[in-house]
This record gives sequence, structure tokens and C-alpha cells, in this order.
Amino acid sequence: MGEYVNPAKIFGENVFNDTVMQERLPKNVYKKLKKIIEEGGELDLATADTIAHEMKEWAIEKGATHYTHWFQPLTGTTAEKHDSFITAPMPNGKVLMSFSGKELIKGEPDASSFPSGGLRATFEARGYTAWDCTSPAFVRQDAAGATLCIPTAFCSYTGEALDQKTPLLRSMEALNVQSLRLLKLFGNTTSKKVTPSVGPEQEYFLVDAEKFLQRKDLIYTGRTLFGAMPPKGQEMDDHYFGTIRQRIASFMKEVNIELWKMGVTAKTQHNEVAPAQHELASIYSEANVAVDNNQLVMQTLKRIACQHGLKCLLHEKPFAGVNGSGKHNNWSITTDDGINLLEPGKTPHENIQFLLVLSCVLKAVDVHADLLRESAADPGNDHRLGANEAPPAIISVFLGEQLEDVVEQLISTGNATKSKKEGVLETGVKTLPDLKKDATDRNRTSPFAFTGNKFEFRMVGSRDSVAAPNIVLNTIVAEAFRDACDVLEGAENFEDAVHDLIKKNLSEHQRIIFNGDGYADEWLAEAERRGLPNIKSMVYAIPALTTDTAIKLFGDFKVFTEAELVSRAEVKFENYAKTINIEAKTMIDMASKQIIPAVIKYATSLAGSINTITAAGVTAVGVQKNLLNETSALLEETQKALDELISIENAGCEMEDGEAKAKYYYEKVTPAMEALRAPVDKLEMIVDKEMWPMPSYGDLMFEV
Repeated sequence: MGEYVNPAKIFGENVFNDTVMQERLPKNVYKKLKKIIEEGGELDLATADTIAHEMKEWAIEKGATHYTHWFQPLTGTTAEKHDSFITAPMPNGKVLMSFSGKELIKGEPDASSFPSGGLRATFEARGYTAWDCTSPAFVRQDAAGATLCIPTAFCSYTGEALDQKTPLLRSMEALNVQSLRLLKLFGNTTSKKVTPSVGPEQEYFLVDAEKFLQRKDLIYTGRTLFGAMPPKGQEMDDHYFGTIRQRIASFMKEVNIELWKMGVTAKTQHNEVAPAQHELASIYSEANVAVDNNQLVMQTLKRIACQHGLKCLLHEKPFAGVNGSGKHNNWSITTDDGINLLEPGKTPHENIQFLLVLSCVLKAVDVHADLLRESAADPGNDHRLGANEAPPAIISVFLGEQLEDVVEQLISTGNATKSKKEGVLETGVKTLPDLKKDATDRNRTSPFAFTGNKFEFRMVGSRDSVAAPNIVLNTIVAEAFRDACDVLEGAENFEDAVHDLIKKNLSEHQRIIFNGDGYADEWLAEAERRGLPNIKSMVYAIPALTTDTAIKLFGDFKVFTEAELVSRAEVKFENYAKTINIEAKTMIDMASKQIIPAVIKYATSLAGSINTITAAGVTAVGVQKNLLNETSALLEETQKALDELISIENAGCEMEDGEAKAKYYYEKVTPAMEALRAPVDKLEMIVDKEMWPMPSYGDLMFEV
């Protein structure tokens, strides 16, 4: 059974958190650092030296021998370079353990080795990491020992952001400034800081490590490029919320312990819809901390899986025809004194501040739907969005019955006089209590849904950093708040002006509200009628980054420069082309070296069987002949599709990186890959299982 764990006792024990800082830092140093965390500013070197010394001593007590500036380049993952605490040997041959303030505040990784979209040439190596003191340092314990991890931002020698953290912090500040302006209009003089709070939900698959290693496609691409559906998939709905298998439960227990020690509030765990699919969700935290924590979640899932003879698949669509994996980004706006700007209260029709905030969010999402869609764009999500398992590729907002009714009242009559009340759900069983019924149902098909006191952005891919969608959300809402404040601050009659502005925002942007079935074909036609964009692929989403509108938006709030936006677009186009290139080459390799030889071997055995049986005087070999004919025909189709893919892929390789290449891979290479997969998946259903060169979908999903 193993030992029992008390989360409260171990939570945050490996984090250099506020409690540790109060205990170990001199009072004046603690006050300086706390003020910078809350209000911003720079640390002087003497103060930094003191913090670094105490951080080092604390980390050594935890077993740490090295430290690292832990940052998030434009690769989608984290990066780190480890330096030990030891100094050069003294005359007596001994070494000291040292860590200076300068080493804490600034690092210098090779910036030319990370994607920069042309901001850094190959020969321009210098880049800097800068300590983000708003996200606490922590000690990570793994096979390498213990390492002090210092969350940092990453920028080029000339100051451009080369990471996800820097623009996220910029967007948080933009939202803070404009939110405080808005609150002041309503007489709030006590709130000093407004922060976006985020709670990401992480979906993932687990497969047996030995079976994983028998699939080149999983090794090289993270998803299966071939594979026929098993007799049973997810149609029985018996996996979702089902009893967690012992092997998986043991894995989840260790994941939780590791995350709790590092201060990650892992709270919810369960089986997801598909076989071998699971979910882990964390409690809300400040956006930049939530982004860091989600990266830790993904790292920990993959690391602990290996220790249990498993492999964690974070690809958005590891199995065709099976529910994919996303990451719901729950987003709200809260003040330092506990006010949630997205809390409607019991009578939302009377909550003018909330209605203004709501109208601004609707405006922001409608005006910048293309940017929000782009923030969830990656090659894996192309297989997921709009596939009747995830939100459609069309951005819309679900408000629920209660708020939709309030909105309708405001638009049609100019006044909202009532709000639908919560009800009571009678269970009909005397021993069970009647349940409080919410005034609004939920909608799992909506990409951007209001869920009580937050918005849930459901399009984010499983592997994605949640930084990108939150950068966009923070910035577009900051813009909407700014526009509102510009109008209201100069109004002669505030009450009339705020009423008119709410009605204006709702009337002009009502088209973004949709409470129905986002999977229905009718919605596609209705969305087109409304003029809502339906961006089906990453390659068509990326240009949203470099429109005049986007450049002005991010420039106004100093979140991205034009050069930074152009560079990110280039990185994403290149990433898409490289991803599909790797997938195509993997398919070619598997088909040429594994699948076609296996099918030939099977066909040969069939032919031999026919000859042997016929020689014995038996003429009833129709079954064998039919199988041989079908196999041979599919084999010929496979070879033809393979030759076509090789030709098309070779042409793509000759193209220069950029938008045209990415579009070529989407429009030409991916259809050729699908054409190769079709006959191979049919062959898998014919060829003797013992001869098929790789584990099947059934083996991977049900034998875990």
C-alpha cells in the first residue's frame, strides 16, 4: 500500500517561499524584496548578495549541489544550464560553496541556440536571463540530485524578449494599470494591485514504456502516424471518471507528492474520456506563477512516468479517432484585497461594475478573436480543434442562461431589471439532500465559456505553454478597459455614461455570444453569417500576429515590439514546417523499413500456404487467395502513396523557411501523409498480428 502522505506537511517544503524568506532573511532585506515583488523595482547588489547567500544555504540543506536559471524559450518547453556552488580550490585544496547576488539576478545562456525568428544571428551568442522574483525559487529533486531552480526571464543582448515569461509579465502590468483605472471610477481606493489568476487543467495519455519504444512515430513525433482503431474505443464512456488502475494510481501519487513539495497545488486527478487518458488540475495562482507551475506539471508527469515503466504523451492527438488532449485555461481578474472583477454576485443585473467588465471582455474577444485563436495554434492542435471532441476553431463566448438573459434585457430595453435565480434540484430520495441548482448550465463545446466567476479558454493544446493565451487575454482586456476608462473619466454623468457604454459594447459585440452546440453543422453556417472567423489551421492563424491591429495593440501596451511579433511569427511558421517534415520523414522510414517488408512477408506466407494446400490436393483456397489479392492491392497502393509522399516531401525540403513553406507542408504534405496512412491502416486489419511490426492502438491504450 505504501506510506500515507499528509499534503499539508510537505506542501512547499522545497520552495523558497514567503515563510522561508521571513525566517532566513534579515528584516530590512525581506522588506525590500517584498516591496519589489508587490510594487516592482530593482534590487541593489548588497541586498541581492544577502538573498543569494541565504537561498544557497537553504538549498544546500535540501541537498542541492547546483543552481540553474530556469527559463522558457520559444521552444514550448523550459531550458536550464546547471552551475555548481563550488568555487575554485583554495591553496589548501579545499573548495567553498558560494552563490552571489550577481549570479542570482543575471545569467548568460547562449541566445543563438534558441529560436529567435531572426532577432539573433548564429554568430550572435550573448543573451541574458533575469530573475523573476515574483515567482518563487524552488529545489527540484531528481536523478541528477537536487538543483536550485530560479525562475527567470530571457532576453537578447539588445533587449528583445526571447521567451514566454517577459511578455507575460508585461501584459500583467498592462492589465493591472488599466484595471486600477476602472476600479477607481467605481470609487475603489483600497485595491493597490490587480492580477490575472489562472488555473490550468492538464490532460495527458499514459502508455507502457516498452510498447512506446516499439513505435518510431511515438518516439520521433509524440503521436501515432499509423494505426487502426481497436474493437473498443471510448464509445462506452466507462473510462471517464472511472476507478483509477493501481499502476496509474501509484504514478499519480508520486506526481502529487513531487508537485506538492515544489508548491504546485495539484488538486484534481481523474481518468479522462479516452482509454489511457487522464487529467490533473491545479488551484488558481497568479498568471506568471501558474505558467511556471504548469511547466513543472508537464516535466514532472514525464519524469515520474519513466520511473513507473510508463511514457507520458502530451501531444494533442496521439491517437487518430480518439479523444485528444487539451488544456483548459481558467482565467479571472483579482485584486490584492480579494475582489474578483468577474464575480457577478447573486443579482448580476444590478452589478454595474461586473456588467462593464463583462461587456469589455466580450468586446476584447470579438475584436481580437484571431489573436486568441492564434494563441492556441500549434501543429498538434490542428488535429483536435473542431473535431467533435474539443472546441471548434471558431471563437465564441458562452455566458449561460442567466447572463444571456441580462444581456438581452440591456440590449432590447436599455435596462436589466431581473436575474434568473438559482433553483433546487430535488433528488427524490428521502435520505439525500436536495441540491442547490446553479442558474446556468455549462457548455463543453464552447471555446470561451463563463463558468461562474471566471472564463474558461478551452482551445489550448496539451503541450502548449499557457503563457501565450494569457498574454493575449491580459492585453486585449487591458485595451478594452482603457477604451472604457477614456470614455468614462471625461463623462459629465458617470451613471448615464457607464450605462450607455455597457449597452454599446453589448450591442456591437453580441455576435460573439453563442450558448448552443458548438459541434453542430448549423453553427458553422451561423458563425459565417455573423462574420466570425473560422481559422482551421495553425498556418492561417499565425498571420494574426503581424497585422497592423496586433502591432498597434501590443505596441500601445509595450507587450511586444513589432520586431518581436515578426520574429514570433517566423518561429511559428518554421516550427510548423519542421514538425510536419519530421512526421513525413518518420512515415517514410516506417513504411519503407517496417511496414512494407512485414506485408511482403505476410503475402509470401499466404502464397506459400496456397501452394502447400493446393499441392496436398485441396482446392478450397478461396479465402487465402482473396486475402492475398486484397493484401497485394493495398501493398501496391501503399507503395504508390509512399513514392508520392517522398516526392512531395523532398520538394518541401528545398524551400526556404517561412510562411510559404509552412503552407506547402499543410496543403501538400499533410494530404500526402493521410493518403499513405489510409491503405496501411487497412493492412493492419489483415496482416497477422505476429507479423505486424509495432504495437496496435489496442495494445497501447488498454494494456497499461
